[in-house]
Amino acid sequence: MPRYEYRCRSCGDTFELNRPMARSSDPAVCPEGHADTVKLLSAVAVTGVSAASAAPPAGGGGGCCGGGCCG
Repeated sequence: MPRYEYRCRSCGDTFELNRPMARSSDPAVCPEGHADTVKLLSAVAVTGVSAASAAPPAGGGGGCCGGGCCG
């Protein structure tokens, strides 16, 4: 289940809630009981190299047209 981050406009507290994507825009009450909250935009960075992108191209490599010479 996705986790969403919210900020309370009344007290400034930032908190997270686990809820289905279909309910991500539903109102959220902060832990202090305030209802004036806003959902924050979360940025997720995923880095690394997959096996597919690390493998050399099939059929030789380099050049244009998948390793052959265009011309």
